[in-house]
Amino acid sequence: MTPHRTRKERENMAADSKQKRRTQLKMYLENNPFLTDEVLADKLDVSVQTIRLDRAVLDIPDVRERTRRVAEENYSRVRSINSGEIVGQLLDLHLGDTATSLLETNGDMAFEKTNIVRSHFIFAQAESLALAVIDADVAVTGLANIKYKKQVKPGEKLLAEAEVIRRKGDDKCVVLVESASGGEEVFRGKFVVFALGSEGDG
Repeated sequence: MTPHRTRKERENMAADSKQKRRTQLKMYLENNPFLTDEVLADKLDVSVQTIRLDRAVLDIPDVRERTRRVAEENYSRVRSINSGEIVGQLLDLHLGDTATSLLETNGDMAFEKTNIVRSHFIFAQAESLALAVIDADVAVTGLANIKYKKQVKPGEKLLAEAEVIRRKGDDKCVVLVESASGGEEVFRGKFVVFALGSEGDG
């Protein structure tokens, strides 16, 4: 038989539970700042409104603002092209190794007749990410071997991940870029990129 708890005990238990939840919330967002309130609510088994209240108390901005702040930090590290030329938001960048960007598609990017996002937007996101990952003063695309795996509809968010998979001498890299929507691959491309200017300078 469960003993009857006093109101003070119940209040203490609720406060402990709230503190534990907020600690977990901070931990989740430290590991992945791009988690939405809906995903966090599911992970912590509470309502979306509760997550929003917790964020307000902890002074944690919403996912759009968190994404913008992370992107700004990464843009400052780009060397090979102007940051404004990157298609999509730059979420992660390790020069000479890997990079990630997010492109939110909309109706302006689609063909009117089919309501399918034009392929050149998907390509532009991938190519600009392949160039951005290069640790050089200037980078240009020499060759691209690409494949579109699935049609994209307006409103889908494309997560592109680039990785330098091979180096050929001091001035040539092969960059693999894979783009996915909802975890399903929609594009894959291998870019041969030429680095103009010494790597690692500055």
